[in-house]
Amino acid sequence: VKEVANLSLVSSACDVVSAAYASTKESHPYLRSVCDAAEKGVQSVTEATASCVQPVLATLEPHVAAASEYASKGLEKLGEKLPLLQKPVEQILSDTKELLSPRVADVKDAVSS
Repeated sequence: VKEVANLSLVSSACDVVSAAYASTKESHPYLRSVCDAAEKGVQSVTEATASCVQPVLATLEPHVAAASEYASKGLEKLGEKLPLLQKPVEQILSDTKELLSPRVADVKDAVSS
């Protein structure tokens, strides 16, 4: 999970969503109260679940470690095949706009003629 979260694409996408969430909470007082209540509920459930799951995780630790290693290798291979994962969202959007801009201009020209 940490490795996936550290991918530029995932990390920057989380930053964008987080900023939008914070902005929405600041701009809309009614949504802020709903979001605050939801956050408290999630926090309570997370804390309760963590205490119950801890003994199970301790028992399954060798299996979790093996699965984690396997997932890490798979993620490396995926990163090699999809270099897009190493780019932040802003760069992907910029590259896409740059790539599509001439095509959109061509379509506009074709439609206008």
